[in-house]
Amino acid sequence: MKQSVIILRAILLAFCALGGFGVWYAYDTLGSVWLCMTVALLIGSLLILIDMLLKGFSLRGLSALTFGLFAGIIASHLITISPLFDSGDPQVIYISRVGVFVAVTYLGAIIALRGRDEFNLVIPYVRFDPQTVESPIAVVDESALVDGRIYKLASARLLVSVLSVPTFVVDELNSLAHSELEEERNRGKRGLKTLADLRTIEHVEVRIHDSEVHSRQSREEKILFIVQSLKGRLLATSESLINRAKQEGVPYVDMLGLAKSLSQEVIVGQTVSVKLVKTGREDSQGVGYLEDGSMVVVNGAADLVGSNILIEVDSIIPTSGGRMVFGKILGQEL
Repeated sequence: MKQSVIILRAILLAFCALGGFGVWYAYDTLGSVWLCMTVALLIGSLLILIDMLLKGFSLRGLSALTFGLFAGIIASHLITISPLFDSGDPQVIYISRVGVFVAVTYLGAIIALRGRDEFNLVIPYVRFDPQTVESPIAVVDESALVDGRIYKLASARLLVSVLSVPTFVVDELNSLAHSELEEERNRGKRGLKTLADLRTIEHVEVRIHDSEVHSRQSREEKILFIVQSLKGRLLATSESLINRAKQEGVPYVDMLGLAKSLSQEVIVGQTVSVKLVKTGREDSQGVGYLEDGSMVVVNGAADLVGSNILIEVDSIIPTSGGRMVFGKILGQEL
């Protein structure tokens, strides 16, 4: 892509230089051929500069800008044909009309750009991002990325094929990844890793949503507004965010609830195979995890960390993040 752009820019400059030569050839009174070609190259360079400044300008933004310019032109025309401009000095009236045209058109374009995400709320069934019409969208919150189970659910095709991640969520994860606190740093790195893993799934398209909702004060308001503007649904594990989405009638998927409903059934007295990965709070404890992420604590198994063992489930304690399973060792798997 980058090489193609460079080639196109080189072709543009070549055509500009050729055009400058053609103008000099047609009008030999213009003076030096080098002057004509230099002016033409400067014009081409100006176009390339504008192209570079517009880098990252989305199709949705371009559509909103066009709509704003059109609305501004109509509004300025209606103002300038009003009785306010019927009498007076013709030169002053002309300058005033030009000023009104420029000011109103500019304001229309700026308002349209700043509120581009609201157009499909103001004008039903109209979206300035045609890609969002193809398939349903899920807006991913930071909590779902940090949790990590979204990757397995997406891989199993249990989620929609288009996942949208707001830019401020990515910025928050990057900020956490560079935090001085180890816990926050681990959360940020885990969230970024989950995002990178989601991009590797062939049937899932991950989009970074570049919306800037400056008027929204809290992150919850921002992400719920984006969900509504994209007519999608929220993917989150944050209990407060899910409760707010429920109150405001925003479609959502409770990732924790979904994971629990699909989790491995474990009952007291059942024999379970688990791999111990670390020691527990007490020196004699070994800790492992079931496939659904549930923590398993085994007494007297600290020396078997790194091994697969068979345990008998003694008790199960529900937690806010799932459940904790306690068991006693039956033996080491061969």
